[in-house]
Amino acid sequence: MKNVKPFRLQRRSFLKGLGVAACLPYMECMADNKKQLGQRSAPAKRLAYVYTPNGVGMPGEDSAHKEWNWFPSGEGKNYKLTNTLQPLAAHRDDISILGGLSHPKSRSLLGHIAGDTFLTGGDVRTDYNNSISVDQFAAQIKKQATRYPSLVLSADGGIGFKSRVSTLSFDSSGQAIPSEHNHRSIFERYFSLNGKNASAERRKSLLRQKKMVDLILEDSKRLQTRLGVNDRHKLDEHLSSLSSLEEQIQRNEAWLDIPLKSVNTDHLDLMVDAKVDPQAYIRSMYDLMVLAFQLDLTEVISYMVSREDGMGFGDAYPILGVGLKKGHHAISHDKTEGHWKEWGQYDQWMASHFAYFIDRMKNTQDEFGSLLDSTQILYGSACSSTHNARNYPVILAGGKNMGLKHGSYTKFGDETHMSNLFVNQLRSAGILTDTFSDSNDKMAGMENIFSGIQA
Repeated sequence: MKNVKPFRLQRRSFLKGLGVAACLPYMECMADNKKQLGQRSAPAKRLAYVYTPNGVGMPGEDSAHKEWNWFPSGEGKNYKLTNTLQPLAAHRDDISILGGLSHPKSRSLLGHIAGDTFLTGGDVRTDYNNSISVDQFAAQIKKQATRYPSLVLSADGGIGFKSRVSTLSFDSSGQAIPSEHNHRSIFERYFSLNGKNASAERRKSLLRQKKMVDLILEDSKRLQTRLGVNDRHKLDEHLSSLSSLEEQIQRNEAWLDIPLKSVNTDHLDLMVDAKVDPQAYIRSMYDLMVLAFQLDLTEVISYMVSREDGMGFGDAYPILGVGLKKGHHAISHDKTEGHWKEWGQYDQWMASHFAYFIDRMKNTQDEFGSLLDSTQILYGSACSSTHNARNYPVILAGGKNMGLKHGSYTKFGDETHMSNLFVNQLRSAGILTDTFSDSNDKMAGMENIFSGIQA
């Protein structure tokens, strides 16, 4: 007999007609099939996005410090890594280095402002018209299989402010999504669930949250009819965030009785202080990302390692982590010839942590094998040399089970939009869209990497 997907209704379903809406009583078709939650029949197709600010060191070919250029020499499979990306040498077969990509609407922007559009391709040149970020586009489609649609992480937390955000992620209205940065808070919120032993207190807490959201939504909708156009727009944004919160509360209810997998977390350092040991702080955040994928909490994560324009304590990483005398933003503006080595040493330090993340992903297993094989990781910046919002330094890693083939360095021209890369990533992650943001060609010279995905 042919399998038929059972008909289901959402808990909040209404019969509508003649200008009235009547809430339906609870029905069996509203129930979640909890036996299916948390169980996979095939490997996940995950996406991770990692961002570093202020561009990278790019001394010219005639420079005495050319070995500290972020980009390799040569091209294709026979490229040669410089000192800067040498920490990634052991993962050469798991990465593709991409040059020349950028977002056309951001090319004339100051590089720091372009950070707001790294995952969106949005237009913030005059009016701030940002759009949904690729991680959230994916999260809205992939969220049904996991406890959380996505994790949004950064060094500083919150959203910052327009043109200097402290988050990579934007919702469908182009509004910044607050990021989280405190390791212990992240762990306690997402990883410290009691599973089948969930306490009565947690159930009561979810019920209180649900009632509170219901009351606020009711009052907000009543207020909406009395507001002017601009205030209604602001209230709409508020209602959208409340709706997302309500959806997550319902999701938490559905997953409450499903235990997390049993994994070892002894290696986690949740008390690390970025102002004391930035290396441990960055790597601990990477550890949390690995753990989130291992536990199948989400299929989508974004992480802003540090913030643009010398803002936030990430600017002191070169001083605290590498032992240099200047912060990252100051190094990027230094005009002396010797600064290329300093900048390169810092870029190398950052690359060593990314190599650590790749290694942890590669050597951490779920029931289908290596996490790296079922995860695409995009690492990069929204500018090349400080303020130049072109030629983004980009590395794509992982995704073997998603049809990706690595081992090359590819240079693109201005005709290839960064969003074309996003389309290919989405398609290989099972989201068969032909467009995202300002994409203009689905493959656009990326066939060598994405040759294994569905046309």
